[in-house]
Amino acid sequence: MLKKVVSALCFLMTALAGFAQDHMPYRTYTYSDEGDGTGFRKENLFIGGSLNLGIGSYNFGIGVNPEIGYSLNRWLDVGAVVNFTYNSVRADPTFYYNDDVGEKQFVYGGGVFARAYVLPFLFLTAQPEFNWTSTTATAGGTNESFHQNVNAPSLLLGIGYGRRAVGQSGFYIALMFDALNNVNSPYNDAFGHPLPVLRAGFDFYLHQRK
Repeated sequence: MLKKVVSALCFLMTALAGFAQDHMPYRTYTYSDEGDGTGFRKENLFIGGSLNLGIGSYNFGIGVNPEIGYSLNRWLDVGAVVNFTYNSVRADPTFYYNDDVGEKQFVYGGGVFARAYVLPFLFLTAQPEFNWTSTTATAGGTNESFHQNVNAPSLLLGIGYGRRAVGQSGFYIALMFDALNNVNSPYNDAFGHPLPVLRAGFDFYLHQRK
């Protein structure tokens, strides 16, 4: 199943990249060298992030990942990101979806990121993070509760598609995996296997060029 998901997402990003080459002008998603002087440029500073939402019959999840970054040059963005995620699973007395155990989980943390545009629309990304996870599990029949707090470092590595104009705005979609595979990582499933991390968001430059 995991291989099918990854293959489908890779196909989607490849299709988007082909569409971009055919229908988007080059200058809309590449770095602009306009302007005099060197060093820090306030028009290269951006803020943004992503929003995650998942709803199912017995589960619910929502998360936000605000970020602030800086475009160092035409091919490299760096910055910092903060994570806030809430997940809940409702106990199922029929034992079909779970073992009649409800769960509430809150993940918070953050890290830094780098996105290197190897092509005007395609980037490689690395994102070291450290996250704390607080989980409360409650048995549906007895209402007995179990609480656990864990933390773990992560190193998200992946590939993404993006359209950006430095000094204006941009958007991105990235597929990543946790390379460290720590047992307490929020990016692993219940069996400790790494899960695909799909994030999509928008960035807006603070001092937009006209």
